[in-house]
Amino acid sequence: MKFCPTCSSRLRRLDGSLVCSKCEYAEADAAGPTGAADAIPLNVLAEGEGSEALPTIAVDCPKCGHGEAVWWMLQTRSADEPTTQFYRCTTCGHTWRDYS
Repeated sequence: MKFCPTCSSRLRRLDGSLVCSKCEYAEADAAGPTGAADAIPLNVLAEGEGSEALPTIAVDCPKCGHGEAVWWMLQTRSADEPTTQFYRCTTCGHTWRDYS
């Protein structure tokens, strides 16, 4: 993990570069576009993306009724609010959330 030398924010990978979203500082990514990405992205995962690196849980899918899903947690609201837990069915790929 690298930080912006200008504003100290965390740099994010974008098309082979490390970019700061606050001050728009950018530099070449030494790992390149095929470097190791974060295990859990900070945005909601796209269909079929990253599921192999996520833990599974026994929960019923509201769409197909299958009893297993992968899950991850994100802070989607202000810091004094609880995190949001996301689930993705391992069979049909349906994604839903639970506000704790």
